[in-house]
Amino acid sequence: MGFQIDTFLKQLVNGLSLGGIYALIALGYTMVYGIVKLINFAHGDVMMVGAYTGYFVLRAMGATPFGFACALAAAMVVCALLSLLIERCAYRPLRNAPRLNSLITAIAVELILQNLMRVLPFVGPNSRPFPTMDTVTYTMRTQAFPGGLISISNVQIIVIVGSVVLMLLLNLLINYTKTGKAMQAVSYDMGAASLMGINVNRIIALTFVIGAVLAGAGGVLYATAYPQIEPTMGYIPGLKAFVAAVLGGIGSVPGAMVGGVLLGVVETLVKAYVSSQYANAISYSILILMLLVKPTGLLGKKQVVKV
Repeated sequence: MGFQIDTFLKQLVNGLSLGGIYALIALGYTMVYGIVKLINFAHGDVMMVGAYTGYFVLRAMGATPFGFACALAAAMVVCALLSLLIERCAYRPLRNAPRLNSLITAIAVELILQNLMRVLPFVGPNSRPFPTMDTVTYTMRTQAFPGGLISISNVQIIVIVGSVVLMLLLNLLINYTKTGKAMQAVSYDMGAASLMGINVNRIIALTFVIGAVLAGAGGVLYATAYPQIEPTMGYIPGLKAFVAAVLGGIGSVPGAMVGGVLLGVVETLVKAYVSSQYANAISYSILILMLLVKPTGLLGKKQVVKV
């Protein structure tokens, strides 16, 4: 029984680590949807760009804690600039167009990013091992907690703590700053917010930037936990993060956090106790079930549309 408890706790820690990454990416989906009602399917590929940015920084500076911090910061900056470009060139001209147009554009941007990275001479289509901090002395060192029931590697600590800190900072930004209040106002009624003097274009661009910053951090954390990168690496995590956003309630920031963690834990437990072959199927089954039973998600609110 003790061994079974050890195994369960180990898988639970793995699930929390993966769920934290899903939550970071899901926040980008839910924030953009909450303001402009757009499902930004290119978001997973922004995460991929962040992972590659971290890769090149770590190759240049060395896989040390300082290098990792620089890689994280560089990924955030590059993804923020990329999101500004995407929002300005691809999404803003279609803001008043039918939603289907924006959805198709998002898929097109996703394909452009993937194929652009494949043809760039310094990236290429082949997968690469992501630099990790010294395997013997740092990365895989484990910390044992009360009774020795839980052993957690330093990578997992970095991923979990990093995810929690970033989510808490986002919560503080949204709920306790002037910019956050403006974001809430634009989400509630874009026209009224504009009449009250809020620069709607700036707020929407900032929302894309914040989501991309979190995706960039998520890309580096994901590549640290699963050290292999390729141009299509953002596709599956992006879809899983979208499932997490729907699970928690698309448009709800706390919902994205809860949905990401729940999905990561469920997926990890399925891999451990059922079969890894069913992990993706379970994730998408959760999406279908949630849409059938509670379309608004766990923490989503019903919206009344006046006609």
